[in-house]
Amino acid sequence: MSIREIVPAEVAGLLAQGALFIDVREEHERAGGMAEGARGVAKATLEAQPAVHVADRSATVVLICQRGARSMQAAQALQAAGYTDIVSVVGGTSRWIEEGLPVVRPQLDADQRDFHERYSRHLLLPEVGVEGQRRLQAARVLVIGAGGLGSPAAYYLAAAGVGTLRIADDDVVDRSNLQRQILHTEARVGEPKVASAEQALLALNPRTKIEAVAERVTSANVERLLQGVDVVVDGADNFPARYLLNDACVKLGKPLVYGAVQRFEGQASVFDAGRHRGEAPCYRCLFPEPPPAEFAPNCAEAGVLGVLPGVIGLLQASEAIKLLLGIGEPLTGRLLNFDALSMRFREVRLKADPDCAVCAPGKPFPGYIDYAAFCAG
Repeated sequence: MSIREIVPAEVAGLLAQGALFIDVREEHERAGGMAEGARGVAKATLEAQPAVHVADRSATVVLICQRGARSMQAAQALQAAGYTDIVSVVGGTSRWIEEGLPVVRPQLDADQRDFHERYSRHLLLPEVGVEGQRRLQAARVLVIGAGGLGSPAAYYLAAAGVGTLRIADDDVVDRSNLQRQILHTEARVGEPKVASAEQALLALNPRTKIEAVAERVTSANVERLLQGVDVVVDGADNFPARYLLNDACVKLGKPLVYGAVQRFEGQASVFDAGRHRGEAPCYRCLFPEPPPAEFAPNCAEAGVLGVLPGVIGLLQASEAIKLLLGIGEPLTGRLLNFDALSMRFREVRLKADPDCAVCAPGKPFPGYIDYAAFCAG
């Protein structure tokens, strides 16, 4: 039996005869306005538990969505479940509004309204939706460094709605930073970077809590910095900090989103050996020993294209968000190299080192070392 379709203007007549009117769009969509007389039940919810929402299988049920496709799919699902009088509104809520029919908006408090408006484009994504956005809101991310990589990573993590960003950096804003460190401004030269970062991020999204820690990461404070966080973003600019972060993340079972830049090239990866020993590599699996200093000059010595940390930092933010949401395929076991001059990406597969000094299965944590001496050779 085919599903009956009607135009919006015909709905009122059916409602006068006692029909049930259900808007099957998601909650965030309904927040923008619903056809008057409809009640909201998301399509997946209605299909999963139809009897909870429509007890009488012989009742007339009018379904509406945004344009008509989902309401027709839901109607077919209800019909298959034994409902005998299901109707779908052609053109959906969009046509309803175009024809000037009355619309009501759900009663939302100020916080709910801000949530739905601010994250509306995320809420449209099935992979995120309201539930995913709530997960981001409950998440805690540690960003080491408020410089070239930490700036774009933190900026987009705050924009995405990560609930708490803990940012650790003991440096102050220098005018030479402004070419690439987008959290900072001319007016804040000389201020602590974490204070400057906090000001910029709260101006962007006051819903995000910023924990500004004006400290350099060390063996003495690394576990305190990692306490309670879900993901660590490595925006450090030196090898001792990278090895320290790697070792602490393996010990504490935290995913580490790695990034590095130099001149016109950058790279990114996810090291998650702490949660997946023997399967996922750690930073030491890639670099068992640091390269000699002459082969790895920092940005102050070798220079860096200003936009390059933006590219890599955004890749890090993207990976962190995927890890928090549990979606997509993270860069675990893959090193992504980017050459800005040729505009090419190259991927290298990485394997866990069964003899790794830190993450080998069954190997006890060896303890923190003098990382500066280790990297100095």
